[in-house]
Amino acid sequence: MTLAELATISGKGGLFKVMAPTKSGVILESLDETKTKLVATASHRLSLLNEISIYTTTKEGTVSLEEVLKKIHADFGNDLGVDSNSDGNELKSFLKAILPEYDENRVYVSDIKKLVKWYELIQKFAPDILTAAKEEEKK
Repeated sequence: MTLAELATISGKGGLFKVMAPTKSGVILESLDETKTKLVATASHRLSLLNEISIYTTTKEGTVSLEEVLKKIHADFGNDLGVDSNSDGNELKSFLKAILPEYDENRVYVSDIKKLVKWYELIQKFAPDILTAAKEEEKK
């Protein structure tokens, strides 16, 4: 599985695996124990994870979510030390440790909470994404 196969829908919590296209949208399956299936249509705001990036103050202006997830996995592994219910200052410090150049004015605490939730879901239900990233780095 890759980040291109995972999506998020605005207004719905969690992550979804893209299963198959339909005439009017795509079939998605929740990336959790329930394995709930739904059809996302044009009215849903769907984002694939490989298209998401985090604002930075560097010349490039952003860093891909994939790079951030790789860095989290390399630095923290299974124990992040924070969760999505942690204090806002703790979450900001966590992201600062991973990505010191993140743009504090454009990346909100809610975004960091999503990042932590997504990492935990990927680690639990699609760890091959993180381990494949680590193997690529070794090469």
